[in-house]
Amino acid sequence: MVNYKELGLVNTKEIFKKAIDGKYAIPAFNFNNMEQMQAIIQACVEEKSPVILQVSSGARKYANQTLLRYMAQGAVEYAKELGYAIPVVLHLDHGDSFELCKDCIDMGFSSVMIDGSHHSYEDNIALTRKVVEYAHAHGVTVEGELGVLAGIEDDVVAEHHTYTQPEEVEDFVKKTGVDSLAISIGTSHGANKFTPEQCTRDANGVLIPPPLRFDILEEIEKRIPGFPIVLHGASSVPQDLVAIINKYGGAMKDAIGIPEDELRKAASSAVCKINIDSDGRIAMTAAVREVLATQPAEFDPRKYLGPARDGLKKLYKHKVVNVLGSAGKA
Repeated sequence: MVNYKELGLVNTKEIFKKAIDGKYAIPAFNFNNMEQMQAIIQACVEEKSPVILQVSSGARKYANQTLLRYMAQGAVEYAKELGYAIPVVLHLDHGDSFELCKDCIDMGFSSVMIDGSHHSYEDNIALTRKVVEYAHAHGVTVEGELGVLAGIEDDVVAEHHTYTQPEEVEDFVKKTGVDSLAISIGTSHGANKFTPEQCTRDANGVLIPPPLRFDILEEIEKRIPGFPIVLHGASSVPQDLVAIINKYGGAMKDAIGIPEDELRKAASSAVCKINIDSDGRIAMTAAVREVLATQPAEFDPRKYLGPARDGLKKLYKHKVVNVLGSAGKA
């Protein structure tokens, strides 16, 4: 067994408290390869932002859990080499079983999410409580979830959306002992978060997604004041990058995300962790497609993965500064 402190990682307890007090959200960026990790750390070091490196169950299968753990440990040292020792959390995203969460804790993760939202309310409590008891015994923080986000991303699939019920949050937090709570207020997984029928159009025919349910968020904050809240499915799906993908052979139709001004509003509340994954995939894919389309003789992976890394870094610097407000908070 490896304790996360041996890897130079931190858990979420103190950084979440600072984020709530400072009215900003900490970026939670998913990674499963070296270029993604480099871009995340470069962006956050340059902007002096704390960061949560997220690993999904799909990423563990793709990249191997041991390699990912050493990459996270390397990220801590890499940040120091770049000139600033930012706080780094290694977090399991959407863990769906006690066994998976336990395995990650034993491997050195400093934070885990147990997503029991697909179970009944009582079974969600029981599963979450079991994970919390094991995690807390090892100093690891736990994120639970109430409500269901629609959409598809990695191994997470849900056809229908279920808003978090504010009247359940006090009971859930008390009975489980979780350190943070992921809620459902209208965000959604993936790049196609809404159908055209769910949206309105502006004067130029651009799709406008339905607004987030800030009334639900406000009621939750009243019931559990100062408690760390998490938003999943919070990519904004930048249309300039979607256009590049489609220009060079892609087929991203009706891809639309969460407006960044709504995310900034959420980040100034008790929402202290915002997950962004699809935007990163889009940024990297746009860069790769452009290189391969404009330089068809190129076959050196560094020549297209390098620009992909640079595109991702640019995107994440923007998120940290202009959307999450976490720049300068490390």
